[in-house]
Amino acid sequence: MSTFEGIPPAAFRFYADLEENNNREWWLENKRTYDDDVRAPLTNLLSELEPEFGPAKIFRPNRDIRFSQDKSPYKTAQGAFAARQEGVGFYVQISADGLLIGGGYHSHTPAQLARFRASVDAPGSGEELQRIVDAVAAAGFSIEGEKLKTVPRGFDKDHPRAELLKHKSLSAAVDVGRPAWLGTPSARQEIASRWEALRPLVDWVAEHAAP
Repeated sequence: MSTFEGIPPAAFRFYADLEENNNREWWLENKRTYDDDVRAPLTNLLSELEPEFGPAKIFRPNRDIRFSQDKSPYKTAQGAFAARQEGVGFYVQISADGLLIGGGYHSHTPAQLARFRASVDAPGSGEELQRIVDAVAAAGFSIEGEKLKTVPRGFDKDHPRAELLKHKSLSAAVDVGRPAWLGTPSARQEIASRWEALRPLVDWVAEHAAP
């Protein structure tokens, strides 16, 4: 295993150029840059983070264009997910804009959604989640996820945690851009500290709304 040395500037230039040249010919001509400056550093980073956060999957660079009007063949960002459970865990993404760090859950089977809502409704677990979400937001993360426009049926529209009940999925993310530390080995600790800040959210979902 190679040592993580940071995410090089070439990774962000690669995606800036890809946005202007999203075609197979350009990709094949520049695949070595992707392998050396995007995939390899990300693989090394995730290997070093695995003891703390578990194994991670690097997503495929190809888009699924079967049902899309946009036939661009490649994603303009490279994401990876360290799963605590299926669909529940920690996320990192490289794009032309820089680095995005997040965590939470994105899957919502009917049974999982029912458990999530019941746990948000219950005073103990619901109040705990509210404290976690408030702390995560105060740390600079944006609270995200698929949401209903109104409180779901069966719950009081004036529920004290009405906004959380609207969520069908729940995650938090911060776009750190391209700070100076990103190209250095210290990026590992910077990313780990942000994932650690999101651990209470990930752990709450794993306990109360597992897939």
